[in-house]
Amino acid sequence: MSHSVSFPSVTPATLGYRMPAEWEPHEATWLAWPHNLNTWPGKFDLVPDIYIEIMRALHTHEPVYIYVEDTEMVTETRKLLQREGLNLSAVKFYEIPTDDTWARDHGPIFVSRRHENKPELAVTDWIFNSWGEKYGPWNLDDVVPQKIADLLRLPLFEPGIVLEGGSIDVDGQGTLLTTEVCLLNPNRNPTLTREDIETYLRAYLGVTNILWLGEGIVGDDTDGHVDDLARFVNPTTVVCALEDDPVDANYALLRDNFDRLQKMTDQDGNPLRVVPLCMPSPVVYDGTRLPASYANFYIANGVVLMPTYDCPNDERAMATLQELFPTRQVVGIHCTDLVWGLGAIHCITQQQPALY
Repeated sequence: MSHSVSFPSVTPATLGYRMPAEWEPHEATWLAWPHNLNTWPGKFDLVPDIYIEIMRALHTHEPVYIYVEDTEMVTETRKLLQREGLNLSAVKFYEIPTDDTWARDHGPIFVSRRHENKPELAVTDWIFNSWGEKYGPWNLDDVVPQKIADLLRLPLFEPGIVLEGGSIDVDGQGTLLTTEVCLLNPNRNPTLTREDIETYLRAYLGVTNILWLGEGIVGDDTDGHVDDLARFVNPTTVVCALEDDPVDANYALLRDNFDRLQKMTDQDGNPLRVVPLCMPSPVVYDGTRLPASYANFYIANGVVLMPTYDCPNDERAMATLQELFPTRQVVGIHCTDLVWGLGAIHCITQQQPALY
């Protein structure tokens, strides 16, 4: 352990907690209702409808917990959902003000354990600094996990380092997937080495095996979150985004990640099965290449929500995921307008594991 890491003697890992995989049963999905007009300049009005479609697909399979700015927004949002025919008994509202809507990155990362034969949940609350202090302010976003832990009366663990939920993916068995370009970026934890960061991930998320990919996709303002690149779909299988067009800016970097994955093993030393997932045609708005990727899907109880971009590869990507998730329905959600905010479905959702 490096001199720069000092831990309390008790961490989630020493207490037997681990971060469950996304496909394990959920108690609910957390969303932060969109309100920051600057996130989607000129397109904000189109965004609530996308949230409604996401909720429509989710709320028949698991409850949706929404945090909103204030009482007035609760009333407005409730009316809107009712008008759209959603069953409000499957939706809970919480008043938690935020700076923005990216629940995956600022929200609680839950860990669970069995203790005295009872399942227990806790919250890990990492520092959120708006992806390396890119957009301010972020003080409200940074305290969301504490507020949710208080509301749910759950134990709270604070590692004290910067980490966003979209920068990691786990198989629930001990393996975690991340990227060098994000976690080793000096705008996150400049004093920490790769070994230091691995020590934190092991201590707070209960993982034992950490796999590092390289670069992130073009247009990704998060400095290369893994949830646009490669995702576990079961304990032995990873889907990895691959670009077909050799002249596309994403071609070489995605190929490098794919090659790395093919040499990697799980926590037991078994090679991973790596399945290619095609990329959408470039999504460009206002001269900006947007970080559109089918890998930004969300696995929920009974369904997988996949972003679509109104292009020929949508069907192909859905077919790939449907084959990998035979017991869940893959639902396409049109995300061309959502990704103008530089994120898609996985970026705005956060799962709360079920106690089972």
